[in-house]
Amino acid sequence: MEVFAMEINRKIESEDVLVEMEGAQGVIKKVLVGPEEGSDDIIMRYFKILPKGYTIQHRHNYEHLVQIEKGRGIAIDEGGREHHVSVGDSIFLARNEEHQFKNPYAEPFEFICVIPNYDKRSPSIS
Repeated sequence: MEVFAMEINRKIESEDVLVEMEGAQGVIKKVLVGPEEGSDDIIMRYFKILPKGYTIQHRHNYEHLVQIEKGRGIAIDEGGREHHVSVGDSIFLARNEEHQFKNPYAEPFEFICVIPNYDKRSPSIS
């Protein structure tokens, strides 16, 4: 018999962790749902980009989803085009698509990002 275990947590209230990477400034991250909550396949993260902050320009070898939760910001695509995004906007990023997020505004820019659990995924996903 299969046993289900719904996990509900309040990590949004937990301590912020500053992302310390060369090329990033003013980025805070939390893992809302991941392996600690029993998620074998996906990870839900919450990012806050402080005013004048930005992520590194980067790419991943997996698809991921972004949902804007607070404020507004700029999503920069592989071609360097700037897309102004705000609360309620969703973004699909394809595998290996280069991207960056920036916050040129006076208020924090916050979003949820859902990715595969790349540490535990099957070898067929690369």
